[in-house]
Amino acid sequence: MRYDRPASFFEEAIVIGNGTIGAAVYGGVERDRLSLNDITLWSGEPDSTIFSPQASEAIPAVRALLEKEDYVAADREARRIEGHFSQSYQPLGNLWLEFPGQISVTDYSRSLDLETARAVTSYSAGGYSYRREYFASAPDSMIVLRVTTDCPTGVNFNIYYDTPHPNEKSVSDAVMSVDGYGPYFAYPVYYNGSEQKNFYDPQRGTRFATRVRIDVRGGGEVIADDSSGCLMASGVRDAVVYVTNVTSFNGFDRNPASDGRPCRELADSRISASVAKGYEQIGEDQMADHMSLYNRVSLWLGDTDAAIKTMTTDRQLLDYTVNNRANPELEALYFQFGRYLLISCSRTPFVPANLQGLWNEHLTPPWSSNYTTNINLEENYWGAETTNLSELHMPLLQFLRNLSETGRVTARNYFGVDRGWCMAHNSDIWALTNPVGLRESCPSWAVWSMGGAWLSTHIWEHYLFSRDRDFLEDYYPVLRDAAAFCLGWMIERDGELITSPGTSPENFFITADGSAASVSYGNTSDLAIIRECLMAAEAAAATLCTDTAMRGEIADALRRMRKYRVGSDGRLMEWYHDFEDQDPQHRHQSHLVGLYPGHHITPGATPDLAAACARTLEIKGSNTTGWSAGWRANLLARLADAEGAYAMYRTLLSYVSPDGYIGDDRRGGGGTYPNMLDAHSPFQIDGNFGGSAAVAEMLVQSTPDSVTVLPALPAAWRSGRVSGLRTRCGATVDIEWNDGRAQRVTLSSPTLTRLTLLCNGESSEITLEPGRPYSVLR
Repeated sequence: MRYDRPASFFEEAIVIGNGTIGAAVYGGVERDRLSLNDITLWSGEPDSTIFSPQASEAIPAVRALLEKEDYVAADREARRIEGHFSQSYQPLGNLWLEFPGQISVTDYSRSLDLETARAVTSYSAGGYSYRREYFASAPDSMIVLRVTTDCPTGVNFNIYYDTPHPNEKSVSDAVMSVDGYGPYFAYPVYYNGSEQKNFYDPQRGTRFATRVRIDVRGGGEVIADDSSGCLMASGVRDAVVYVTNVTSFNGFDRNPASDGRPCRELADSRISASVAKGYEQIGEDQMADHMSLYNRVSLWLGDTDAAIKTMTTDRQLLDYTVNNRANPELEALYFQFGRYLLISCSRTPFVPANLQGLWNEHLTPPWSSNYTTNINLEENYWGAETTNLSELHMPLLQFLRNLSETGRVTARNYFGVDRGWCMAHNSDIWALTNPVGLRESCPSWAVWSMGGAWLSTHIWEHYLFSRDRDFLEDYYPVLRDAAAFCLGWMIERDGELITSPGTSPENFFITADGSAASVSYGNTSDLAIIRECLMAAEAAAATLCTDTAMRGEIADALRRMRKYRVGSDGRLMEWYHDFEDQDPQHRHQSHLVGLYPGHHITPGATPDLAAACARTLEIKGSNTTGWSAGWRANLLARLADAEGAYAMYRTLLSYVSPDGYIGDDRRGGGGTYPNMLDAHSPFQIDGNFGGSAAVAEMLVQSTPDSVTVLPALPAAWRSGRVSGLRTRCGATVDIEWNDGRAQRVTLSSPTLTRLTLLCNGESSEITLEPGRPYSVLR
């Protein structure tokens, strides 16, 4: 990724991260900015208070209204089920580097190498070269910035730090120390019931300790100015700046103020160890660590025209959008950028990537930068297994353990189900599971019970890819109990099992009297998610030879559940009745979950339903948000609609201007910002992850016992090669293709594996032995 000017907006900045702490690097000449984040710095604290202690008493009333088909009244009554909002992910602060006297600058360049995870800002001034290199190290838990120049008198620079949170700052020798605390409570930005959004108390909230140290290596000196809280480097030709942060977050159920980690001591220890270890060794360890993950998958989709390749990345993206020219290297870059982002933001145990991954500059961020489980958190991890980053799936899977604890209370108190656990559509680092909204938010998004069921299917997915039986034994209870809630939540209507009440996330239908409503019964998305959850739990129990009685109960429920229906216009019906959509092009397509990321609707096994899904997507079109475009590309790939999936992938890569940009050439909507982050808009990272997953889905699809290569290969990728993609058989696949047909397919597996390979329209049975790759030439 290359740019020829500093970033003016966050959506132009280069992001780096080590899975816990990260930075958006602006690369200014006279004033550089690193906007810092720590993935464990949230507002709030453990809170077991039940805001709506009799919430479940509203369930029978809502059901009664639905029986009378009074949907508008059911919408109003459903608000009684709502509890308090989630907490907000917080920014950490800004590290500012000022370089006075940098004038007459030429040859400016700003870049990010995805393979090494190194960002570089370089330029010339006064006839001399200046260079800054930035990286985030997971092994040493820090961000590192190296400043070098060939100017004989060196360079002067000052370091300042600011944070929006209450803090104390000191500088001594070459170290800056900042100790602060976040809000103990926050309202979301869209809540109008309180003008104040963030609430602070010195005795409450998550503590943080930031440490910044300058190590001068090539002459010069560092002066600590305690009065201004500034570190001043003078006459240095080679200096390294080490930045680390530790918070007191110590688990979802521990008070971070009274029972937190000793963040100051840990931060001091890390910053002291940095100089002792040295820049070279820290850098070697960082690069080896990152590349061990990143280099598992390689992708070549063709060469981009030389004239286009000379453009900077933002101009390539704009050219790709406006002129519609081919750029296979940009398309491959976007795929690998998604993998880079997951490596950079999903390595903290029990703390998965949030709506913005790791990078948020807002004290009251959009949608609280929380965990949104009616699509976004799931989409963050769709590519984790297929693109060979299975370990990075674990923070989400570990988080499910926390959710399953708080979710038991939610199941009983909010939904009146005494079995298992569930969650609604928002969560936070404290594992919130109740429906949010404070009894005054729209139930189309606030009153939803399927988050736990959907997320729990990731447990079975991880097992299929990894074939780690110990993992499955350990996490099976979480999946089993999510399925138990589903069994307890469904009711019978006209001889079929359905849900009531339910919604199709964030969508509305038109009632017989012309009103818009969202709460109904027997909604397709509910039943699709339940099917996937029950099927996964049944398969897991069979694999582990356990829970025979529950397996029988699941099998019976699956037989009795309401079947899918096709509407009068050929679409898969979204609601129990063939209602008219308020917005036929709505960004959500939750009723298609059974097609993707689910598995029980396929063109081969259920062609009529697959055709109805295709018709649904045809009507929805391509004008949608970033994450939705990523989802639609995957859905179309599952339908083997290669050109449709590719067109949606191109839509996802549509150039979008920075949010704060004002100009005649401003471009809005969903797509991709200049720094390649997803534009919902505003920024949400799920589109990046959905886009990476879609490329993998176009190249390889799998079941527990089959692999299909190039199932949705578009004409634009006529020739190419990919290596390292993973499958649900536990096998890894490498493919070389030419003229749209696979030429060589290589499969390998760490265990004895038997599978069916579908390639170029032919089927063959293959046995893989450990340590012996199997190659097929066509």
